[in-house]
Amino acid sequence: MRYPLYDLSWQEFENIVISICEEILGTGTIKFADGKDGGRDAKFTGTANNFPSNASPWKGKFIIQAKHTTNMLASCSDSEFNTLLKKELESIKKLKDDDKIDNYIMFTNRKLTGLQDPKIEDFIQEELQLNNQILGIERIQKWLQDYPKIVKKHKLDNLLLPLQFYEDDLKDIIISFSDIDFSNDDLQEIKRKNDKIKIEDKNRLNSLSEEYFSNSLKRSIKEFAEIEHFFKSPKNSKLARMYDNTIDDIQSKILVKRSEFYTFEQVLEYLYDYMLSKHELILKDNRRLIRVFLHYMYFHCDIGLTE
Repeated sequence: MRYPLYDLSWQEFENIVISICEEILGTGTIKFADGKDGGRDAKFTGTANNFPSNASPWKGKFIIQAKHTTNMLASCSDSEFNTLLKKELESIKKLKDDDKIDNYIMFTNRKLTGLQDPKIEDFIQEELQLNNQILGIERIQKWLQDYPKIVKKHKLDNLLLPLQFYEDDLKDIIISFSDIDFSNDDLQEIKRKNDKIKIEDKNRLNSLSEEYFSNSLKRSIKEFAEIEHFFKSPKNSKLARMYDNTIDDIQSKILVKRSEFYTFEQVLEYLYDYMLSKHELILKDNRRLIRVFLHYMYFHCDIGLTE
């Protein structure tokens, strides 16, 4: 069972990290208030319960950070993460100079491979001379399996349930998409492709990976019938026309910018991040619906190549 933690807010992710630390370090884990934390999201002082192992638990002053991303493709090898890490280490250096840290732990819901892990830890060790570990999504998912009470406390099983949304939610999404200025003098006119092709063929044509299709897009399919029903209702005809105009703009933008992305899931995740950043106040409670809506566009051949 893998929980889509990219659908959480950063505050929700941080709270899960605190619960994990209460298990692997101890109940004395203290969370700092939101805001400028000087490089700290939480701290613990003492001997860890079982981290990094039962046989050799770390001791002393621990500083814990939680770094969340809404991008399900994000990796610790990305340049964005490397920039973030270097910035955070500047704050950690100040804590070390003030003798406020012996052990540094960063949790992130990014992918972290076995090859990346020692390189990053060696880099931090060289910079700080501290015990340190970067804990990626793989370790976090394992702890969620090991500690089901954390899953229950934070209601993570709800992330696996069918998405519950209302007409007003869809209206907010459509209007938010239509408000984005996709205009560009270099954009070419395109013709909508209404003829469907097999989804497997479309995935190959657009370089959309089997991993993304199975673990993300496929989860959205069960929501499409409700979106279809919304568009077929006469009272939503104006919003349906707004949708048609919007997808033409988005498709044109994709055609121009497609070469900048290696896979089509990167295109979808870019659009997701872009929408959320532009309309965070309106859409923050419907983050999952943004991705479902993008998947709907792709699955129904409104965006992406079909030939």
